[in-house]
Amino acid sequence: MDFAIGLVELQALVAAIGCLDAMLKAADVEFVAVERKLGGRLVTIVVRGSISSVTAAVEAGCEEAKRLGHLKAHEVIARPHPEILKFLNL
Repeated sequence: MDFAIGLVELQALVAAIGCLDAMLKAADVEFVAVERKLGGRLVTIVVRGSISSVTAAVEAGCEEAKRLGHLKAHEVIARPHPEILKFLNL
C-alpha cells in the first residue's frame, strides 16, 4: 500500500500539541513521531497515512500553527524512500 508521511515544524511545545490535535481531527492519520529540540522550543510532528489524508492533516496543522504564529516549515512526502523511515526510526 502506498502511504505518505507529513511533517510540521513549529515553535513551542504547547502550540505543537494544538497543531497535532487539529491534524488528527482533520483526517485519518496516525501520529508516529515527534522531535523536540531546544528544550521543546522547536518541535517537529510526523504523521502517516494515505496521501490525501496526510495532505489534509498537514494543511489543518499548518492553519492552526499559523493562527498561533508558530509555523516554521511543513512537508508531505508521498511514498517515502525506506532510508527516510530509518532516519525517523519508523
